[in-house]
Amino acid sequence: MSIMNILALDLGTHTGWALYLDGQIVSGVQDFSPRRFDGGGMRFLKFVNWLSDVRQKNAISSVYYEEVRRHLGTDAAHIYGGFMAHLTTWCELRDIPCDAKPVGTIKKHATGRGNANKDLMMAAAQNRGWNPSDDNEADALWLLDLVLDELGVPKHERKVG
Repeated sequence: MSIMNILALDLGTHTGWALYLDGQIVSGVQDFSPRRFDGGGMRFLKFVNWLSDVRQKNAISSVYYEEVRRHLGTDAAHIYGGFMAHLTTWCELRDIPCDAKPVGTIKKHATGRGNANKDLMMAAAQNRGWNPSDDNEADALWLLDLVLDELGVPKHERKVG
């Protein structure tokens, strides 16, 4: 199998991420909360800079993100749309394939239920032996796991560390 470095993202102010690097999985949460004197676009500038930093350290071959169709409020929808626009543009400019997976598909993969709540997603991750810091990281890990399954990467070639 060729070397794949796949980045999976749960987009938002607290972006969950999981990165498959030649058989190893690393994950975390990146905080893009605005600071007191930040302008309206600063969170997106920080996001793009973070993506570029991740790419500089790891040759990313593809990016996947959680496709959200419903938001709890207008602000959440705007923020998600901003992150998605910046991500897809960033990928296009670098010829990095970028694809979205529906939330329900990820939840069903993780728990067997397409409408699983955050607690169920966290419990499923912990039952899998993962130790995510929050539901954003858990969602990113499950998204990456779904993608790796679809790509036919055997479970024994996925070491979380």
